[in-house]
Amino acid sequence: MSGTLVVNEVYLSLQGESTFAGLPCIFVRLTACNLRCSYCDTAYAFTEGRRREVADVHDEIRRIAAEMGAEMGPGSGARVVASDGPSGVHRLPLVEFTGGEPLLQPRAAALMAALCDEGFTVLVETSGAHDIGVLDPRVRRIMDLKCPSSGEEARNRWANVALLKATDEVKFVVGTWEDYAWMKSVLARESLPSRCPVLVSWVAPLSGAQQDPSLKRVPAGHRPLSRRELADQVIADRLPVRFQLQMHKFVWPADARGV
Repeated sequence: MSGTLVVNEVYLSLQGESTFAGLPCIFVRLTACNLRCSYCDTAYAFTEGRRREVADVHDEIRRIAAEMGAEMGPGSGARVVASDGPSGVHRLPLVEFTGGEPLLQPRAAALMAALCDEGFTVLVETSGAHDIGVLDPRVRRIMDLKCPSSGEEARNRWANVALLKATDEVKFVVGTWEDYAWMKSVLARESLPSRCPVLVSWVAPLSGAQQDPSLKRVPAGHRPLSRRELADQVIADRLPVRFQLQMHKFVWPADARGV
């Protein structure tokens, strides 16, 4: 496979979010993002990374998978696991492309498709600001819709909503009461729960080292809400969503890398 990618890190860990939470996953964190969300906890990936051959990254993913005992190639009888997601059965480890913003690097899509050809379950975390239609339909897209407190609400690419499939997931990161009200209106307007699973996360406070000066500020007048308040309100409003925690931040330090 030709071409290069700018890669921040590749590592094996546990999936910390989504309907796949808790499963072994190979993370491919790509460098660069054109958004500066107020709560971003991976600002180091804006610029840190090195250019690598796509084939080299592909080989590293295969090597890590082989260390878990997964066989390579479609129809190989590789290990599978039942999931409570919409798809049923999945091969381990999962592979997730994250960032930064993976869709800023066009060659990433070809690598994702090649991994799907080999029987991997491939996930991509994307901001929702770019066309998700460029990805192979087998790739499971976990797409943010940026709430107002992110400072990037205007970057939401609403045309993506019509492209969502049942195997995709939409995520709202909620930090204020204004975010919550906005999310409720979008859920109803776009009929999101009928399209795919909807994830709701609370904005975890950033450590000092994570507070990059380039991040947007929360708009004036926003009223913060706690994780408990968010959970209680989801229950009170009977929202058909999956409230989630960032599992990795409970297992390892909240600002740890490579986990």
